[in-house]
Amino acid sequence: MRDQRGFTFVEIMVVVAILAVLAAIVVPRIMGRTDEAKITAAKVQMRNIEGALKLYKLDTGKYPPTEYGLEALVTKPTTGKVPKNWRKGGYLQGVPKDPWGTPFVYLSPGVHDDYDLVSNARDGEPGGEGEDADIQSWNLEQ
Repeated sequence: MRDQRGFTFVEIMVVVAILAVLAAIVVPRIMGRTDEAKITAAKVQMRNIEGALKLYKLDTGKYPPTEYGLEALVTKPTTGKVPKNWRKGGYLQGVPKDPWGTPFVYLSPGVHDDYDLVSNARDGEPGGEGEDADIQSWNLEQ
């Protein structure tokens, strides 16, 4: 019986204690950054949408109007002035929502540029400050 290898109860308790201490140090740092990570993710999504919008413009000659919205990047518009060179398969896999689960606000022609693209961030309302501040295509940090 003495030749059997294994961990004693005390060794297992020491490992559990070490893991608990590490978790107590690491978890608060990670938990405090979820909003910051969502803001960064929204900016990345916005850049991807901007890339799809530029491809749409390259193919059709103009950005999709507000009435088509971002849906025009997924399915070919069938009403109004239907784009002739719309890319088969679309420009995005689906109409994206921001990391808070709300749709991006799209306006074309925009007030600030050829188009305006906005995420209303955590509060889901226009405006806001800090982590509730809107993320705007014309105001993205490089």
